[in-house]
Amino acid sequence: MTVSVIMKTLNEERRIAAAIESALKALDAVGGGEVIVADSGSSDRTIEIAAAYPVKVAQIEAPARPSCGLGPQLGFQYSEHPFVCLMDGDMLLDEGFLPEALAYLAAHPKSAGVTGHVVEMSVENLEFTRRVRRVSPENRTGSIDRMNGGGLYRREAIEQAGYFSDRNLHGYEEFDLGVRLRSQGWTLHRLDRPFVQHFGHTLNAYALLVRRWKSKYLRGVGELLRASAGKPWFGLMLKELPELRLWALVYAWIAIMIALPFVLPSFALGLLVDLALIAIVVGAMSLKQRSLSLGVYAVVAWLFHAAALPLGFLQPRRRPEEWIESRLVHEPR
Repeated sequence: MTVSVIMKTLNEERRIAAAIESALKALDAVGGGEVIVADSGSSDRTIEIAAAYPVKVAQIEAPARPSCGLGPQLGFQYSEHPFVCLMDGDMLLDEGFLPEALAYLAAHPKSAGVTGHVVEMSVENLEFTRRVRRVSPENRTGSIDRMNGGGLYRREAIEQAGYFSDRNLHGYEEFDLGVRLRSQGWTLHRLDRPFVQHFGHTLNAYALLVRRWKSKYLRGVGELLRASAGKPWFGLMLKELPELRLWALVYAWIAIMIALPFVLPSFALGLLVDLALIAIVVGAMSLKQRSLSLGVYAVVAWLFHAAALPLGFLQPRRRPEEWIESRLVHEPR
């Protein structure tokens, strides 16, 4: 049961060597396989460093453009083995994960994929601190609806779902894959054990938010809505994506605040009530997060996401099954 490890990269020169070494070591524990570095156009030394190892290195070419959904599909189109392990270039694959994951898939033939815990190592960033604290898809064990952060997939299931990941998505590509797989009758599972260590962004959380706006990452929900519209799994997606209900509440909150200065006896009174509403919402989130800074950040992040959703929905699309324009930069000798 050989494994293709797909490693998504974009300017990961600081972490790529350790990531590749961890993947090669993990493959040794299951009798070998292949590592594919799927690069979305790095401008640093990522490619040079990766090419020093016995791995495949594939890189996009114009007109392909970087996106979260592009990397997995790029690697998949160069992969060969019946099992596919997806991870990022800033992760370290746990040495004992693959044997346990393969054993689980062998024992559960209707399981499309299995993962473990993504252990966040850079929790000084507010975004990753919030991710660790909340009851998120990354923390649940047992049956799950998506495999955020990656994991081990069965190629047969991916091919039945049509494609690995949608190149048009700048976010939520794992949920998109999960809902497509589950609509075909497959299941996903998280083991109560580590999958990877993740060394995420060390940027200030607000700088990271701006960066994600510029990279279109925040448009992911809108792009997912557009991608699912008219598909058999659209209803399942609407039912299982709680963010949609949150953004609806955010839109209602914004609409109320815009209206208040015009419907109350005076404009100034409306602004005062608006300020009070903001204070109440920030206060409630701060109590929930047990941190004022996390509460403020959560509300600011809501506004960014809400603004990005319609932009994502209106984004032009390409067929996700199309070959991604790319070249094989390096192959093992």
